Amino acid sequence: MPPPTVPFFLTSTTLATTRNKPQPQPPPPCDAQSHATAASDASAASASYAARMRLNPHLALRLFDHLLRSGADPDPAAYALALAACARGRDRAAAAQLHAHAAKRGVVASHRRVRGRLVRAYAACGMLPHARRVFDGGTDNDMFAWNCLLRGYAREGGDADALQGFFARMPARNSVSWNTVLSWCVANGKYDEAITMFREMLVSQECQPDRVTLVSIVSAITCLGALALGLWAHAYVIRKGIEVEEKLSSALISMYSKCGFVEAAVYVFENSRAKMSLDTCNAMLSGFTVNGCSARALELFTQMESKGLVPNKITFNSVLNACSHGGLVEEGVRYFKRMSRVYGIEPDIAHYGCMVDLFSRAGMFEKAEEIIQTMPMEPDASMLKSLLGACRTHKNLELGKKAGHRLIEAAPNDNAGYVLLSNIYALDGNWRGVHKVRKLMLDRGVLKIPGSSSVELNGIYQKLKNTGYTPDTSQVLLDIDDEDVKESSLALHSEKLAIAFGLISTAPGMPIRVVNNLRICGDCHNAIKLLSKIYVRSIIVRDANRFHHFREGSCSCGDYW
Repeated sequence: MPPPTVPFFLTSTTLATTRNKPQPQPPPPCDAQSHATAASDASAASASYAARMRLNPHLALRLFDHLLRSGADPDPAAYALALAACARGRDRAAAAQLHAHAAKRGVVASHRRVRGRLVRAYAACGMLPHARRVFDGGTDNDMFAWNCLLRGYAREGGDADALQGFFARMPARNSVSWNTVLSWCVANGKYDEAITMFREMLVSQECQPDRVTLVSIVSAITCLGALALGLWAHAYVIRKGIEVEEKLSSALISMYSKCGFVEAAVYVFENSRAKMSLDTCNAMLSGFTVNGCSARALELFTQMESKGLVPNKITFNSVLNACSHGGLVEEGVRYFKRMSRVYGIEPDIAHYGCMVDLFSRAGMFEKAEEIIQTMPMEPDASMLKSLLGACRTHKNLELGKKAGHRLIEAAPNDNAGYVLLSNIYALDGNWRGVHKVRKLMLDRGVLKIPGSSSVELNGIYQKLKNTGYTPDTSQVLLDIDDEDVKESSLALHSEKLAIAFGLISTAPGMPIRVVNNLRICGDCHNAIKLLSKIYVRSIIVRDANRFHHFREGSCSCGDYW
């Protein structure tokens, strides 16, 4: 909509004040000195208000209103400061009204700084068409205006072509420009594109990557599970002397942890200047948890408390997850109670979910149901998936069916609920139930995500069978009578194929790292344990649920997966 024509400053109160204020008398027609004096006084008043606005940015709009009431015309600096306040407060009405006020006085067209701040205010308020109109109205837009509009496109999120096209048309780009696009790529799951953009940034030599750049790139590498790239990024940080402060340290810890290289994460944690900050501790706690190091996670939590560091909700979420993944039921119950009794933290849905997961993994389904029935909110999809997965593992098929139907109601567009419920029916031999669930899935247009695995270089299925491996055909949840066909279908699971490729493509003794988009099945879990023993390899598998470190025939998850 077009900007209002009446500035918000001219409210009824302001008008009343203006009416009661004595009107200034026109100066004598030939008194040039009086004209100069009045102009000087007005300029001084505007400069004074602008100085006060700089010192009190949270009062900028109120001071601007007082400036108008004083009868003086605002200078460009005052407009810029008032518009900056609109951007900070996401105040759409004030931004539009300031635009009208400035446009009437010709300030927008003639002052690049005011135009840039107006672009920023509109972009920050989500009024991108307005921001673009102001931007297109100027012929001398500076880097600030270009970056503000670029951030506006990034904040919109969806239109990748508009963002990339605008970025390509920029006459010059600085670190803010590159960081904006890199952050957008990471936020929208375009991790490979983020890596490509970073390489283009280095080749262009327009600017040097800073800490913000490295945080985005390390985050992208984390999601890809690309340890080699992560090692390169860390080496780049060291080589360029970039300070590893709290955010970058946390990003590096998360990257190493989620690539299965937990000792490197510990090295970063122990050598960081922000070693015992809450963020880095939370990152390290999460790293220990996902890598199956439950005892080390609880030990770190004890150190945090001894150092006087006050844990938050994220901390307890990691601690409870560590107890859940380690099968430490009593410890989990104790920490759950301490959270509210000692630290006054009220459990949220994530904490209750951890407790349901804790009891479900341990086969204590009565306790899990008790948590769900007594907690002050409805169970979410994540909680029901945990319960359903445990029902499948422990063959609690009746509860699994109830949880599965409830999961489909809670998340009707998520394929996981249909697949898990179908698997429960298949385990029960109820193929009619399987058919109904699959038909419901088809009728609603919900598609199952195909399984895929990637490996940083992968095994042998036939050799497995010759060394004592027996395929667990109960994991084939299809109506197939032929056992050989069932065994063949298990052989084609993507994680087995990825490990096979790693074994024939890497030197003996080298660790094999696999990233799988789905949860690893029980047959693959057992097979990989045996593979790690046969080939004396460390095999790290990151699935949709957690990390599994296979060494010498055992797994870090302790089969709590």
